[in-house]
Amino acid sequence: MIAPNSGPAPDPAPASAEPPAKSSGLLRRVAATVLIGVLLTGILWYTVFNAVTAALVGAGGSLVILAGASVSDTFEAIFETIANIVLGIFAAIAAFFAAIFSFFDF
Repeated sequence: MIAPNSGPAPDPAPASAEPPAKSSGLLRRVAATVLIGVLLTGILWYTVFNAVTAALVGAGGSLVILAGASVSDTFEAIFETIANIVLGIFAAIAAFFAAIFSFFDF
Protein backbone atom coordinates (compact mmCIF):
# COMPACT_ATOMS: atom_id res chain seq x y z
CA MET A 1 0.00 0.00 0.00
CA ILE A 2 1.26 3.50 -0.84
CA ALA A 3 1.33 6.15 1.86
CA PRO A 4 -0.55 9.36 1.06
CA ASN A 5 1.47 12.45 0.18
CA SER A 6 2.07 14.39 3.36
CA GLY A 7 3.23 17.65 1.77
CA PRO A 8 6.22 18.96 -0.11
CA ALA A 9 9.46 17.04 -0.03
CA PRO A 10 12.02 18.34 2.46
CA ASP A 11 14.91 20.37 1.09
CA PRO A 12 18.16 18.46 0.74
CA ALA A 13 20.98 19.37 3.08
CA PRO A 14 22.65 22.59 1.91
CA ALA A 15 26.04 22.12 0.29
CA SER A 16 29.02 23.70 1.96
CA ALA A 17 29.91 26.97 0.24
CA GLU A 18 33.29 27.26 1.94
CA PRO A 19 36.35 27.51 -0.28
CA PRO A 20 38.85 24.68 0.08
CA ALA A 21 41.58 25.08 2.64
CA LYS A 22 44.71 26.96 1.54
CA SER A 23 47.03 24.12 2.50
CA SER A 24 45.14 21.79 0.18
CA GLY A 25 45.64 24.17 -2.76
CA LEU A 26 49.31 24.59 -1.90
CA LEU A 27 49.83 20.84 -1.66
CA ARG A 28 48.16 20.31 -5.03
CA ARG A 29 50.30 23.05 -6.57
CA VAL A 30 53.50 21.55 -5.15
CA ALA A 31 52.50 18.04 -6.26
CA ALA A 32 51.76 19.22 -9.80
CA THR A 33 55.06 21.12 -9.91
CA VAL A 34 57.01 18.08 -8.73
CA LEU A 35 55.31 15.95 -11.37
CA ILE A 36 56.13 18.47 -14.12
CA GLY A 37 59.71 18.73 -12.85
CA VAL A 38 60.17 14.96 -12.91
CA LEU A 39 58.71 14.73 -16.41
CA LEU A 40 60.87 17.60 -17.64
CA THR A 41 63.99 16.04 -16.11
CA GLY A 42 63.22 12.65 -17.64
CA ILE A 43 62.53 14.07 -21.08
CA LEU A 44 65.66 16.22 -21.07
CA TRP A 45 67.79 13.35 -19.76
CA TYR A 46 66.43 11.01 -22.41
CA THR A 47 66.84 13.43 -25.31
CA VAL A 48 69.82 15.76 -24.99
CA PHE A 49 71.39 16.23 -21.56
CA ASN A 50 73.21 14.06 -19.07
CA ALA A 51 71.56 13.32 -15.72
CA VAL A 52 73.08 16.21 -13.74
CA THR A 53 72.30 18.88 -16.34
CA ALA A 54 68.77 17.55 -16.83
CA ALA A 55 68.20 17.54 -13.06
CA LEU A 56 69.41 21.13 -12.73
CA VAL A 57 67.24 22.35 -15.60
CA GLY A 58 64.23 20.38 -14.33
CA ALA A 59 64.60 21.72 -10.79
CA GLY A 60 65.08 25.28 -12.02
CA GLY A 61 62.04 25.02 -14.29
CA SER A 62 59.97 23.58 -11.45
CA LEU A 63 60.95 26.43 -9.12
CA VAL A 64 60.06 29.00 -11.77
CA ILE A 65 56.67 27.35 -12.31
CA LEU A 66 55.96 27.18 -8.56
CA ALA A 67 57.06 30.77 -7.99
CA GLY A 68 54.99 31.99 -10.92
CA ALA A 69 51.91 30.17 -9.65
CA SER A 70 52.37 31.63 -6.18
CA VAL A 71 52.61 35.27 -7.24
CA SER A 72 49.99 37.37 -5.57
CA ASP A 73 47.33 39.26 -7.50
CA THR A 74 49.07 42.56 -6.80
CA PHE A 75 52.27 41.49 -8.50
CA GLU A 76 50.25 39.98 -11.32
CA ALA A 77 48.49 43.29 -11.89
CA ILE A 78 51.80 45.17 -11.80
CA PHE A 79 53.40 42.78 -14.31
CA GLU A 80 50.34 42.97 -16.55
CA THR A 81 50.48 46.77 -16.53
CA ILE A 82 54.19 46.76 -17.37
CA ALA A 83 53.57 44.26 -20.18
CA ASN A 84 50.80 46.45 -21.60
CA ILE A 85 53.07 49.49 -21.54
CA VAL A 86 55.95 47.63 -23.22
CA LEU A 87 53.67 46.14 -25.86
CA GLY A 88 52.16 49.57 -26.47
CA ILE A 89 55.64 51.00 -27.07
CA PHE A 90 56.42 48.13 -29.46
CA ALA A 91 53.14 48.77 -31.29
CA ALA A 92 53.98 52.47 -31.65
CA ILE A 93 57.43 51.62 -33.04
CA ALA A 94 55.90 49.13 -35.47
CA ALA A 95 53.31 51.69 -36.59
CA PHE A 96 56.08 54.24 -37.14
CA PHE A 97 58.08 51.87 -39.35
CA ALA A 98 54.93 50.77 -41.18
CA ALA A 99 54.14 54.40 -41.97
CA ILE A 100 57.67 55.00 -43.24
CA PHE A 101 57.60 51.86 -45.41
CA SER A 102 54.16 52.70 -46.80
CA PHE A 103 55.33 56.24 -47.58
CA PHE A 104 58.17 54.92 -49.75
CA ASP A 105 56.02 52.05 -51.19
CA PHE A 106 58.06 49.19 -49.74
